[in-house]
Amino acid sequence: MREKKGGALQKLKKRLSHSFGRLSISREDHDETTNNHHHHHNRSNNKMPYNGYSEEYLDRLENGNIPVDNKSYNKHWSASDHGQVHRQLSVSSDSKLLDDDIREETRVIMRPKKPPRPKSEVFLNKHDPHPRRKRFSAFGGDSPFGKSEAYVKLEQLGEGSYATVFKGFSNLTNQVVALKEIRLQEEEGAPFTAIREASLLKELKHANIVTLHDIVHTRETLTFVFEYVNTDLSQYMERHPGGLDHRNVRLFLFQLLRGLTYCHKRRVLHRDVKPQNLLISEIGELKLADFGLARAKSVPSHTYSHEVVTLWYRPPDVLLGSTEYSTSLDMWGVGCIFVEMITGVPTFPGIRDTFDQLDKIFRILGTPIEETWTGVTHLPSYKPHKLGFYRPRKLGLSFPRLYDIVEGEAMASALLQLNPEDRIGADNGLQHSYFAQLPKKLYELPDETSIFTVEGIYLYPEPNRDRHNN
Repeated sequence: MREKKGGALQKLKKRLSHSFGRLSISREDHDETTNNHHHHHNRSNNKMPYNGYSEEYLDRLENGNIPVDNKSYNKHWSASDHGQVHRQLSVSSDSKLLDDDIREETRVIMRPKKPPRPKSEVFLNKHDPHPRRKRFSAFGGDSPFGKSEAYVKLEQLGEGSYATVFKGFSNLTNQVVALKEIRLQEEEGAPFTAIREASLLKELKHANIVTLHDIVHTRETLTFVFEYVNTDLSQYMERHPGGLDHRNVRLFLFQLLRGLTYCHKRRVLHRDVKPQNLLISEIGELKLADFGLARAKSVPSHTYSHEVVTLWYRPPDVLLGSTEYSTSLDMWGVGCIFVEMITGVPTFPGIRDTFDQLDKIFRILGTPIEETWTGVTHLPSYKPHKLGFYRPRKLGLSFPRLYDIVEGEAMASALLQLNPEDRIGADNGLQHSYFAQLPKKLYELPDETSIFTVEGIYLYPEPNRDRHNN
């Protein structure tokens, strides 16, 4: 067993150090990991949010992400067209991820030529003709790997089942960073989730997506070097109970939709949109983080696991057992967060289980039937004897503060649609009249430019409200 573990680890390191840009999973690597999956299927679920990088579900063994060449994308596909993926990867015990027929369909996987071995970041800094100039990490160059001595651990921020996050300091940039240290020896399946997160973040460059600066690997660990952001939306709302300033809510929602539009146009689903995974900087920049559950939906596959998003932010179609979903999955979470920012309390706070969560939703939005949602009665967990029958009511009646905000109730209703096909997409959401008061320049910004570079955009002081005064 030790030999197999060592062999798998060596293959992992060899693949990463030789060609991190090659994101496909080889048959040889996959077969070994598949065998290990059956021995490590039941793992502890140690959930601890920290600095926006939640370990929730990250210890779940899932399929690796395989980005597809952009040329193979459907030219008419839109991020607002919640198109379904008809063949999706299975996370069942039958974990033969890439059958021959699927591999035949994914010949377009990118396999860039191996670049020449570059100089290390330490070497570049040592011989830099401008030593005082700040140099970004080697991750932005030909090689994603840095040196462990380039970073100093300052304090532990949190620990999960296979990773620990530290606040750190970069000797390369003289900046504070977040170090996500993954223990390679303890969980053979863990690197799959880690590789998927790094693979996606390496390609996703946006002002509203957390930046992965560097990757450091040693014999025992794989460390991701992220930009450090001092808090997340969950902590921010805890510090400002009773609901946020409606102008700040608008800025946060705009940035969230802006980041998701960027992801969805590249056919990447985040799949775990919740306040703990939305980092908030000191000036109010919102950044999507924790892409451990994210997946590129362009890969042909069988099904998705419905055990993805945290219960409170999980959409009704997934709660009812649907495994064929699209970008609409992320949009439900956006709607829940939008209402929560306004009211100061979770929108649908289920307590016990899936059916309790569905009950919280249906009490407000009504119980779906075939006339209102075609196909809903055929979903695996649609059980009339366990689900009460409720008539739909306007969101403003349940959350009166929505009526105090221009187009607030309309925005929430567009996001919180029971039928996933009726939910507004991220790009269309940006065009909603709720954002009519924002400067037009926000829509002209380059992807990597913050909205706070636009004149007149700034974070407002939060009101002093009582938590229960909604």
